[in-house]
Parts: sequence; C-alpha cells; structure tokens
Amino acid sequence: MGEEAVEFSVEKATTGCKQNAVDVGDKTYVIGRSDDDSKSSIIIKILDKQTQTWVVPTVLGTQPTPTKSQSAIPLNDEKILIIEKGVPLNESIWFLEIDTPFVKQQRKIKGTEVVSWSKGVIGVGQKPVVISGPSGVGKGTLIAKLMKDYPSKFGFSVSHTTRSPREKEIDGVHYHFTERIKIDKDISEGKFLEFAHVHGNVYGTSIEAVESVTDEGKRCILDIDVQGARSVRASSLEAIFIFVCPPSFEELEKRLRARGTETEEQIQKRLRNARAELDQSNSPGLFDHLLVNDDLETCYENLKNLLALDDDQEDSDDFSAKDGKQTTSYSIVSKNDSEIMLQSETNESKSGAASLLALDLSSLSGGAPGRTRGLKLRSVNSF
Repeated sequence: MGEEAVEFSVEKATTGCKQNAVDVGDKTYVIGRSDDDSKSSIIIKILDKQTQTWVVPTVLGTQPTPTKSQSAIPLNDEKILIIEKGVPLNESIWFLEIDTPFVKQQRKIKGTEVVSWSKGVIGVGQKPVVISGPSGVGKGTLIAKLMKDYPSKFGFSVSHTTRSPREKEIDGVHYHFTERIKIDKDISEGKFLEFAHVHGNVYGTSIEAVESVTDEGKRCILDIDVQGARSVRASSLEAIFIFVCPPSFEELEKRLRARGTETEEQIQKRLRNARAELDQSNSPGLFDHLLVNDDLETCYENLKNLLALDDDQEDSDDFSAKDGKQTTSYSIVSKNDSEIMLQSETNESKSGAASLLALDLSSLSGGAPGRTRGLKLRSVNSF
C-alpha cells in the first residue's frame, strides 16, 4: 500500500484564504493563499508541534502563481511536493525546500527559519556548462564557435550588472542592466548563483538567467571567472566545470600583447589576474576538466568531445515533455518508495491526457536552485 497524500484544510477566520497543512517530523508546514487584496499571494507558516509556537519563515526563490487549489505530500525530510491545479502540467509541479543543503546554508547566513521554492520541470535536460580561463586564453572564441555551430543546442547566460550601458549595448542581450537596490534584494533572497563587486559595480549570474536558456530547450553556457565558478560550485547547480589553459604563461602574454587593445598597465593587471587564476585552477574539486588551448581547432574538438556533441540519443521517457502543455488538473493520490501517483481530476479523452501518471522519485535529485529538472513521468493508463 502506498502512503496517502496529505491534504486538508485549516480553517481560518480571514475570508478568501485557503490553507493546506503538511506534517514533516515535529513541524507542520501551512501553505496558504490569500485573496484579501487585489493581488493573490502565497503565505507560509510553520508550527513547532513540541512548543506549539508559530514561525513565519524567510521565503526564497520564485513562488508559483497562486491557483485556486493544490495538493501536497512530503517527499522526505528535505522537500514537500506540491501540485498546483488548473495549469499546464509542466507548470504545476513545485517543491517547497524545507531542509535541503541550500536551505541549511541560508538558515545559517540569515539566522532565521528559511524555506525555498523550486520548480519541477518535465523532461531530461543536460547540465549547464561553466567555462573559465584567464583573459586572452581564447575561451570567448571557443564559446562563439559552439554557438555558431550548434545554435539550437546552446544558449548563453546573460549576466546582470549595475553599471550603465555602453554605446551599442542592448539590455537583455549584452547584460541585464539593473539598479543596485534591486540586485542587492535579489541576492539576499537567494536568486543569484554568483556575484562580484568590480570597480564599484555589481556583476552576477541569476538563477533566472540560467533557467531562461534551459526553458528554451537549450544547454546553458556560463562564461565566468574562477571566483564566480567557485560560487557556482558551492551552489546546488549541477554543472560541468571546464577551465581553459594557455600552453604556457609566456604564450598567454604574447597573445594579450598581440591584441593591441590594452595599455601596458592593463596588460600587467591582466597578467597578474591570469597567474592567480591559473594557480586556483588546480584547486581540488573545482574544475572537472582542464583544456589546453595550444591549437584552437584541436582544443575545440576536445571541447566538443567533453560535451558529447556527437551523442544524439533522444529522451525515451514514456511521458514526453510536450505533454506538459496539457491543462488537465492532477492531484496526488499516493506515494511509495519509488514513485508518486498523480490522478487526473477531469475526463479529457479528446486531449489524450493520461488519467493516472507515475512520478519517478529517482529523478528528483539535482537541478538548479529554483528548479528540479529532468522529472520523469510515465502514463499508467490512458483514455
């Protein structure tokens, strides 16, 4: 027998507020939606059953758009699965992270109770690629070749910055230009994978920027320095980390001078930074692969091999990502050690919607902070 879904209403005097409660360990998580104002919102409260005290946690991540109803069930001690009703299936699967490594880290930093929203996405997605290397090593050329040769496979993550746009720079193309107060708020809410302060401005990579590429069905490429790579490695983003090296430090200096675009002072600064980055590239557990760019074409072929670009294996899931567009409402029926059963609440035979779906629990690990990717669904029976 599977475990029945935990779903019940908590009565509240406030009109227009429906709440669901889920028990995990010695705590009850109450997830409510309030329609008291013109804007519907989601409210989360936590009851400590031992002390009978309530806590309103700090909520990180982008929350679901509130719908009229939902069903929920605890997956384990770390996450609660929530199914929103009345929206396309690929928009309905959400997780409330209550004790994941990311939440534990944020709880220590903020000194308060923390929960975080993350979104489930149906279908198998490839890991993003983090490419680092010193200035002048040729990583920009390698990335440009990837983007030119595989425009449908790769997308570039657009960074955020607080500096003003330069001539011919386009917002959303070269950078997401933003205000300091906005980026500071987003950073504090855990919406950035990495950030750095450079010459009085803030530069960073947001979770949303990575997700927007993946949502287009493309593999995201992040071109960031070693400091940024270290921050991304410390996050819960599962990525491939590649460092591009010059054949020698002397050759790197030769390439920098051959560009003829910097002053001697700028060249010396880049060389100092390059030496520091080369030293850090050998840090244990930081980079998965080191590529030596001695010959550009050879290095490019090695990069393609690392990314398995000749592997055209298709996703063989019984339930494909395109089915995520269906608007059939599903509810959680039961859970066992291997899967969760979802039941259709409407008879939509004309749309071909499955009446019973199985969500594979083995597919729930990993993903980007803010997203749990590669969820595997299979149809148990169809109309």
